[in-house]
Amino acid sequence: MDVKTQIVTQIVMTCLMAFSMSGIMAAIALGLDKLTVSMWMSQFIIAWPIAFVATSILWPVASRISKLILGQR
Repeated sequence: MDVKTQIVTQIVMTCLMAFSMSGIMAAIALGLDKLTVSMWMSQFIIAWPIAFVATSILWPVASRISKLILGQR
């Protein structure tokens, strides 16, 4: 995968994960109402950049661990 595709994929994936997880966690904590939706959006805006930076740092670590588990070099 070329670098441009990798970065775009990371942006899309972290957006989807931050959006879904912040919504799920807000619904669990607050129930489903109008306040939850407004809290969800503010939490998503905070979560997305954190998710992007975290995956930038942790992706190589996860790849190495996966290779070790699978016995690959």
